[in-house]
Amino acid sequence: MGEVKEKQAIIKKLRNKYRLTISNESTFEEALSFRLSRLNVFTVAGLFSIVLIALITMLIAFTPLREYIPGYPDGQMRRSIEQNSTLVDSLIVELDKRDRFFEGIKNVISGNDFENTIEDKADSIVDPKYKGLQFTQSENDSIFRKEHEAEEKFNLTISGENKARGISSIHFFTPMKGMISNSYDGLIGHYGVDVVGPLNERISAVMDGTVIFAEWTLNTGYVIQIQHGKDLVSIYKHNQELLKKPGEFVRAGEAIAILGNSGELTSGPHLHFELWHNGKALNPENYIKF
Repeated sequence: MGEVKEKQAIIKKLRNKYRLTISNESTFEEALSFRLSRLNVFTVAGLFSIVLIALITMLIAFTPLREYIPGYPDGQMRRSIEQNSTLVDSLIVELDKRDRFFEGIKNVISGNDFENTIEDKADSIVDPKYKGLQFTQSENDSIFRKEHEAEEKFNLTISGENKARGISSIHFFTPMKGMISNSYDGLIGHYGVDVVGPLNERISAVMDGTVIFAEWTLNTGYVIQIQHGKDLVSIYKHNQELLKKPGEFVRAGEAIAILGNSGELTSGPHLHFELWHNGKALNPENYIKF
């Protein structure tokens, strides 16, 4: 009973009315008068505090005033952080694609399988129902491989009556096996041969030498030039990708580029190959069997 009476007494005190009067100090005339209770004061003060906190929070969150808070980044810094994060993510994706692309090219050139390459399902164009498809080597394919290997082994050069002096005994490696679509014609300024082949075919160095030029050109796309011994220079144009850089030493038969269709002066995937000796263009068909 005592506790109940105490609670009732506290509630009664909270509800008791009080008068707040503002008077003129000189005349003691009443200017303003308010009837209040403790409960009303607590309620009004609480609501006012909540509204004030909400307004301050919104002011900080949606106005530039938040930039004056110590440790909070300004707008320019946050935009730079977001842009850098986006660029880094894009760079990681592009580098991953590039690495997988070059890994695939390396496997094609070296004749390895593709088990060590990273496959991204998002980039795959293979229908899932063909994932487990296995191929076997036919008898005809084996015979063709043996004939091709024998041809490459024993027919790297051909004889000709118009060979330049001093290089008649040189054995040139075939840069790419294919069909010649446009032969050498110095009269019209076509100082090489155009060899047609499938896109992404490997292109090989004809001799040991040092790469002296490997850049993009407007008319002939990706071009690579190799300086060989006996004042010989070989030039390979319209490539899709260059595998060597200037200053690198390459061996005869080593892959130096991938066949492509780059440059404005091209009508399809082909290799434009030139052979120069002492500053004079030679007809490659007199020295190499394509």
